[in-house]
Amino acid sequence: MIVIAGNIEIDASSKDAANAAAIVMMRETAKEAGCALYRFAWDMEFPNRIIIVEEWASEDALKAHFASPHMAAFQKAMGGFKILGRSIKRYEVSSAASL
Repeated sequence: MIVIAGNIEIDASSKDAANAAAIVMMRETAKEAGCALYRFAWDMEFPNRIIIVEEWASEDALKAHFASPHMAAFQKAMGGFKILGRSIKRYEVSSAASL
């Protein structure tokens, strides 16, 4: 399993556009084979920080996601946002259990 987690800080002026683009991206990505989880959320403490959490079944599924038309559209949209910073990491997970 591959987990992607991190955050993106955006300028407040980009928040509405980022929210709209993220909703489309989440809906389209959820339809992809191998996608177990794909969510964006606003940080409760830092209102202009987007939290990203993804879970993928395989490297092939993640590669297909990066090559998808909705990823290209999302990246184009992100290019128009005022991004102040980002920190996104990829994790290779060998096991997981419910808490």
